[in-house]
Amino acid sequence: MRKQHIENAAFEIATQVRTVEDTIDQAISEIAELQSRMINVRSVSGIGVATGQPAFEQLGAAIQSLIAARGGIANCHGALVEAKQFVPGLRTVGFGDVGECPPAEAKTALRVVA
Repeated sequence: MRKQHIENAAFEIATQVRTVEDTIDQAISEIAELQSRMINVRSVSGIGVATGQPAFEQLGAAIQSLIAARGGIANCHGALVEAKQFVPGLRTVGFGDVGECPPAEAKTALRVVA
């Protein structure tokens, strides 16, 4: 029962990390699209570039912050992968000397391993 609780909690964390990663990527994409639309409107309307510059700079700062957040969540993901080795029921255990684990040529899907 305890093992199942640990596995469920780990799966929920893994799922949430992926959701956060996807959300940050989507936000970056949306800001880039907004910047593109702002440039297009300026071009079509024939107004000077200085007219929307403060808003454009704010979007630039926002996208830089999101890029930093993306790196932070990537580092968090890596730290969680390392930390799982210390959680009973999640760490990888091997016996014997039969080569790499898993073999280098093996292609497997992402899965929860206890």
